[in-house]
Amino acid sequence: MKEYLAAALLSFALSFLLCKAEIPLLRRMKAGQNILGYVKEHEGKSGTPTMGGPAFLLSAAAISLLFYGFSDKPLYVSLAIGIGFMLVGFLDDFMKLRHKENLGLTALQKIVFQVAVALCAAVYCYLDGLTVVFIPFTKFSFDIGWGIIPLAVFVFLAAVNSVNLTDGLDGLAGGSAAAYFLSMGLLLCVQVRFPAVAGLCFCLTGTLAAFLVFNTNRASVFMGDTGSLGLGGFVACTGIFTGNLLYIAVIGAVFVLSSITVILQVIYYKKTGKRVFLMAPVHHHFQEKGYSESKIAYCYALVTTLLGALCLLALL
Repeated sequence: MKEYLAAALLSFALSFLLCKAEIPLLRRMKAGQNILGYVKEHEGKSGTPTMGGPAFLLSAAAISLLFYGFSDKPLYVSLAIGIGFMLVGFLDDFMKLRHKENLGLTALQKIVFQVAVALCAAVYCYLDGLTVVFIPFTKFSFDIGWGIIPLAVFVFLAAVNSVNLTDGLDGLAGGSAAAYFLSMGLLLCVQVRFPAVAGLCFCLTGTLAAFLVFNTNRASVFMGDTGSLGLGGFVACTGIFTGNLLYIAVIGAVFVLSSITVILQVIYYKKTGKRVFLMAPVHHHFQEKGYSESKIAYCYALVTTLLGALCLLALL
């Protein structure tokens, strides 16, 4: 555990320094966020620097490699896939900034890029024999063989886009993801499996904690799609490659909630012309109800922490 703690602390320090240096650089680049007009509560945030994701994602990658090198295949494949999704997000953010509007890659372009990266990860799982899936709250597992390929692709797409949808309030995605990675890292410690991937989880916890210094309300920088897609990639990798892909939906229930509420809103509105929620994803509904961004972000992180604790208790 001393090694994990050292990795987390070093990750925090590097991420803090990079975030501190990144913010004025993004301002000079005029990389300001274009705020959606229908989110009236966010009007004052227009122009806040975005694309802050590389500071904490690359910090986690650098420190995990410093501690574990390239000796662990699931680790460096996780880094490659996570950075791959980060680059998809960077392209999306870059196009938004270039066109000075909140429209980047088209939906088709996004899904093509995401499927390509997810398919690479899924095929790796099958070829490397990472086909065992653990059942949450039990010590049972089963081998799904080639079925890991379509299941992994689905989980990657679901996780990446769910984290992206959750990134709608200051500190919301970052705080929830920090709690998720802390829980997943501890889960891997209890399972005594994939120590290097556990180390990556603790590195991501440390780097996100540093990013939250600048991202909690009122945020000095946003992670952008660069950060949220990369985070989603790491959420999926740390779960799928370790056999814990079903735990993603349990510990990361708040991410699932974001996607489900959007799907429900769209389907119900198309059928009835009415809305289930005042605004979707549901964190905007809570905001419309008068809850502060800080309170919503805190509750999301707390729920994630409690769900992680329940999963750990079931295995002890």
